[in-house]
Amino acid sequence: MTTVQPTDLRLLAERYLATWNETDPTARRKLVDELWAEDGRYTDPLAAVTGREAIDALLGAAQSQFPGLEFTLGPVDAHHDIARFTWNLGPAGAEPLVIGFDVLVADDHGRITAVHGFLDRVPTA
Repeated sequence: MTTVQPTDLRLLAERYLATWNETDPTARRKLVDELWAEDGRYTDPLAAVTGREAIDALLGAAQSQFPGLEFTLGPVDAHHDIARFTWNLGPAGAEPLVIGFDVLVADDHGRITAVHGFLDRVPTA
């Protein structure tokens, strides 16, 4: 089993959320390529994608759906190659519209191999 330092996993979680906030498609794709393993998987109640191209497309779609909103990171708990953390999505400095919880798995090179996401609060229609 891989052991990545908890501080490295915390930084990886911070950089992961930065990809969700990066609105420039070229810069976002560069981050995805740096952070994710080639066959990385992202799964939450609304999506299940594999590979950098699909992950980048998912991030772009989320940004289109929630323009002007930003993700903020909550506490990060990490051990071995796994980090779990909460996040918020909302206008800067305001009450979040969406609250979630993710579990991130890293490989020996510190790249993300999987993210398992859960939605704790979502807007109602």
